[in-house]
Amino acid sequence: MKVSDAIAEILRREGVEIVIGYPVNHILERGAAAGIRPIIVRQERTGLHMADAMSRVTSGRQMGVFVMQHGPGTENAYGGVAQAWSESVPILVMPGGYARRLAWVERNYNSSVQMRGITKSAEPVTSGKELSAIMRRAFTRLRSGRGGPVLVEVPNDVWNEEADPSDYVVSRPLRSGPDPEAIREAAKMLLAAKRPVLYAGQGVHWAEAWGELKALAELLAIPVTTSLQGKSAFPETHPLALGSGGLAIPAPVHHFLKESDLIFGIGCSFTQTNFGVSMPAGKTIIHNTIDPADVNKDVACALAVLGDAKLTLAALIEEVSKTQKSPRDPPSVAKEIKDSYDPWLAKWMPKLTHNESPFSPYRVLWDLQHTVDIANTIITHDAGSPRDQLSPFWRCVTPLSYIGWGKTTQLGAGLGFAMGAKLAKPDKLCINVWGDAAIGFTGMDFEAAVRERIPILSILLNNFSMAIELKVMPVSTEKYRSTDISGNYAAFAQALGGYGERIEKPADIVPAIKRGIKATQEGKPALLEFITTKEVEVSKF
Repeated sequence: MKVSDAIAEILRREGVEIVIGYPVNHILERGAAAGIRPIIVRQERTGLHMADAMSRVTSGRQMGVFVMQHGPGTENAYGGVAQAWSESVPILVMPGGYARRLAWVERNYNSSVQMRGITKSAEPVTSGKELSAIMRRAFTRLRSGRGGPVLVEVPNDVWNEEADPSDYVVSRPLRSGPDPEAIREAAKMLLAAKRPVLYAGQGVHWAEAWGELKALAELLAIPVTTSLQGKSAFPETHPLALGSGGLAIPAPVHHFLKESDLIFGIGCSFTQTNFGVSMPAGKTIIHNTIDPADVNKDVACALAVLGDAKLTLAALIEEVSKTQKSPRDPPSVAKEIKDSYDPWLAKWMPKLTHNESPFSPYRVLWDLQHTVDIANTIITHDAGSPRDQLSPFWRCVTPLSYIGWGKTTQLGAGLGFAMGAKLAKPDKLCINVWGDAAIGFTGMDFEAAVRERIPILSILLNNFSMAIELKVMPVSTEKYRSTDISGNYAAFAQALGGYGERIEKPADIVPAIKRGIKATQEGKPALLEFITTKEVEVSKF
């Protein structure tokens, strides 16, 4: 069997049903022959974002795979791989490579070398005989430990070598449990705390530990907040929910973290970022993570509990239950949350219900939330304003229904995330929210959504400006209009074969959303272009 066919056979055995890429890469063709659907994008970065989302919304059960040609394909792909690395998302990346005799010649782009700093591992297929071992290592790394891209480069002179995948062993997720002594100490600290807070990261999603998180919160009546990446790990309509935190946060998150005496981070890295919640100084921290490199990296902890979030929470619930025989009474905590949330929301209601033209982008997102079936929706934001305007107010009720990101902020990433989510979860309404700057980066891949029959709902907030930059570029704007941008994006979507509609009146927002949803139900991607104010205010404390 040729290497190209052997790779397709191994992917099939690993449960891969879709390979995203840009030719020429023979995995696309040989995978198709093996029954693996190829998805062809217009640029590499969007394809990697699609693969990223496929892994995320299935907790890695459907592994995202992206392939591309050697040279320019791998060069163009760097940003998408870097984003998955920063967000700890497992993706199998399989570029073509220069022939082995040329791979080390100066100025040829050697992806096994150049991408080593943004992957868990990067290695070339040195010969057909080594293929099974190389792919076995790759999938084991993908399914174990902290997530991240794994790269396997296929040199151009290897494709037609002989390979025998008959000895290939299918990978299984490897989980590690916590130290029992650490669990006993964590239980004592939680039981003794007067004002504890649970802070859930995306490790809860990868471990599928949603039930255990909810059980611990309810057992001890502890309020729960999440990172942006962990958003939807806890139902945000629950009486103990504080909401999620990024650059913009709801008032209860700020209030309870500030007043806490103990913060228990679960499945999180506590990485300092402009797009995450800063932990208040002087708090006692318990840190659960799967990666020991996270411990004391940015936030000092009183106790580290290493291990899979699900195994850790299960062990902790068992230990706590020895003392706490029945759930604590949560009304006082729930009332304090409500007393913080209600005035904050009331303050924002003028923007959320803004009834003039042009309307606030907050009005669009508020109406969107109250029009869609939240439980059957997966939504993601884009970088900048869409992220900060959406995340504090959108209240998730089911796990893996929100793709939050921000450790790196590549404009245009949300389109690929929504497309990948729809591929993995075709029965869900998958939405990306972006702005007129973001569409300039990846907008042509709306054509890929049309061509590949990926019916997403794309919400475009158009204020004809780089609004965030206005206050830092006043001279450039006044003298040269440097922050002005323009376009008729609804017409653009129509020209590419999708459904497009421009909305300028508040009364038309909800009817347009319903028409857009109907278009997706009929199999057509829809782009709704909302003409908004140049809004720059976000919920910060």
